[in-house]
Amino acid sequence: MNNSQRKDIHNSEVPVVCQACEVRHRGVCGALNGEQLMRLSKHTKRHAISHAAELTTGGRSAERYANIMSGVVKLSKLMADGRQQIVGLQFAPDFVGRPFANADGITVEAATDVRVCSFPRETLEGLMEEEPELEQRLHRQTLRELDEAREWMLTLGRKNAEEKVASFLYLIATHVDPEGQNGTTDITIDLPMKRGDIADFLGLTIETVSRNITKLRKRGVIDVVDRRTVFVADLHRLHSATSQDLSR
Repeated sequence: MNNSQRKDIHNSEVPVVCQACEVRHRGVCGALNGEQLMRLSKHTKRHAISHAAELTTGGRSAERYANIMSGVVKLSKLMADGRQQIVGLQFAPDFVGRPFANADGITVEAATDVRVCSFPRETLEGLMEEEPELEQRLHRQTLRELDEAREWMLTLGRKNAEEKVASFLYLIATHVDPEGQNGTTDITIDLPMKRGDIADFLGLTIETVSRNITKLRKRGVIDVVDRRTVFVADLHRLHSATSQDLSR
């Protein structure tokens, strides 16, 4: 992490737990001053959440909000007949929760082992009322997620199976550790979901997902290290594979 991001490492006004936070400057807490961070830190808890554990359950109002520090969480919705649909993914430093809103029926589950920093709902909502920048950051995240949802509607509605699989791999490659890339175009990614969940997310069958991963490998777009690990030699080429017009 660069010096500008950690410029307050010795700032006594910033709580020690916040000084050591890897994502604070990129997350919503970056809008708070030292005194506000001190107030929030008195109620802050850090959690290590195992893969497949629920962070929040659909239909219940959350008592605590959280920032994702590492890992991937999946958002899913349960249908009346018991079927479950994955409707989104979140990555560090995304904010988990819906301030000033009731439950939305979305279940938040750890897709990988996840670390989060959580705080009481009432504490954060109180800080939002006095700090406009905090509310603006959450608003910007909501708009970004809306843009990503619209883009994903295009992926699901118009792209072919190979483009869908490439789009999923590109999403993971560019979100799991964007700072860790350091300007390089090659990256090794650990897939946060099994083939069945990937198929669910893309509206495909498991067989179709596997077949198109093989097609991308044969085209030299990716290299499959094992069932959960993929090496991308050139992110630009992977991005081109997400759109038929660019990949032909």
